Amino acid sequence: MIEQAILTTDGACIRNPGPGGWAYVLRYQGHVTNLSGTESDTTNNRMELRAVIEGLRGLKEPCVVVVRTDSQYVKNGMMKWIRTWKSNGWVHREKGKAGWHPVKNRDLWEELERLQGMHQITWKWVKGHADDADNKRCHLLANAEARTIITAAKRESPKR
Repeated sequence: MIEQAILTTDGACIRNPGPGGWAYVLRYQGHVTNLSGTESDTTNNRMELRAVIEGLRGLKEPCVVVVRTDSQYVKNGMMKWIRTWKSNGWVHREKGKAGWHPVKNRDLWEELERLQGMHQITWKWVKGHADDADNKRCHLLANAEARTIITAAKRESPKR
């Protein structure tokens, strides 16, 4: 029997680009796992993608997964845009800009697509900063991770 999992994710970035954090809450086989991480120089969109990637990596066998994200960028990227990006050689037209442009975060989109191929995923958008306990938890964890970089930098910088 294929197992079912619920994965809620969020990413954060301070001074986008800047220090960032990602987090997920994974509900699987009656257990709840929270995990978060950080990157020193990143963007909010990269952290949103990283949160889903790390959450899916937490699953050790193929599962039916509901991915719950407050990022339209992630949800639409996987449900609507990725096929076109691939067929166009990972370039696209950007609103308000002439010509073709490389798709940002291609490395993460490719990894997310690889992981998606291991599972049966349903993508669900949830309103951020609303009354969803797992989304709130992810938001707090991701922001705390981003702030740890700033705090560490302040400790390391010499006082004048």
